[in-house]
Amino acid sequence: MTAQTERVDADPAAGSPVSVKIPNSSGGSRPKRRGESSAPYLLLIPSLLVTAVLLGWPLLKNLVISFQNLNPRQLILHLTEWTGFSNYQEALGSDVFWRVTLRSIVFTSINVVLIMILGTLVGLLLARLGRRMRTLLLLGLVLAWAMPTVAGTTVFQWLFAQRFGVVNWILAELGWTSMADYNWFGSQVSTFSVVILLIVWQSIPFVAINLYAATTTISKELYEAASLDGAGAWKSFTSVTFPHLKPFLWATTFLEVIWVFKALTQVYAINRGGPDRLTEILPLYAFVEGPGNQHYGMGAAISFLTIAILLVLTAYYLRTVLKQGEDEL
Repeated sequence: MTAQTERVDADPAAGSPVSVKIPNSSGGSRPKRRGESSAPYLLLIPSLLVTAVLLGWPLLKNLVISFQNLNPRQLILHLTEWTGFSNYQEALGSDVFWRVTLRSIVFTSINVVLIMILGTLVGLLLARLGRRMRTLLLLGLVLAWAMPTVAGTTVFQWLFAQRFGVVNWILAELGWTSMADYNWFGSQVSTFSVVILLIVWQSIPFVAINLYAATTTISKELYEAASLDGAGAWKSFTSVTFPHLKPFLWATTFLEVIWVFKALTQVYAINRGGPDRLTEILPLYAFVEGPGNQHYGMGAAISFLTIAILLVLTAYYLRTVLKQGEDEL
């Protein structure tokens, strides 16, 4: 706190005392207290501790296991066999690993493109609907979003079942009698088609609801100005809506890439990566090679290679966002 002293001088002209405030030598600004500067960091400590315990420690243990030859024999005898980078060398030298990696990238790309296009269209539709229809559509989106992943996967297994499946019955009733007993999980393409449809259905609500929320921040005066300039619906979207939604679209695309890339539950629950392991993606491949084949060191190495790929994607995203920020400045 700034201390001030008061000196009383006599005014020679009026003969009355004059009060003069003299600031102290420390200056007029109030110095910050020690607690005020450290308070934000102290508030972060609980969340950092929880993150370190629940995320950091398992990652560290997984990293240690990736440098070991760990199987049931080592677990029973409490043996530790260090193998260095042999697990990583074996994984990177395998043609199967690179096929699964390419498959994962293609699978993620198709899903994210469909999710962002359809989610954006639904979000823009929400912005144009009336209150009642918007509430009804939002309710449906929230219910689809709130459904547990395994429950939603089970519903899709029933819908696309070879016998007594709703999809096959509808197709047969519409005239495609050859689809009456079609096995949707008998080939790579058809199995992936069902999985993609499932993931897109589960992801659209997140994109649509957040995009609709973002559209409410755009001033209506901008649309009025564009209309006065003769802009149609498409021109208003490209000149007004899209520039304001661009940061949101970048962030949402990045989140969807991460979410789809590690979609272990849906792929495993639909057909366990079949047929003949042709629908395995990297997280499922790590699970099968690790706990599935009881070669935990190899599974840990593959999982860390998966994390490395996600880190590369994250670095590219952050670089793009920072470049956009510099361009705006």
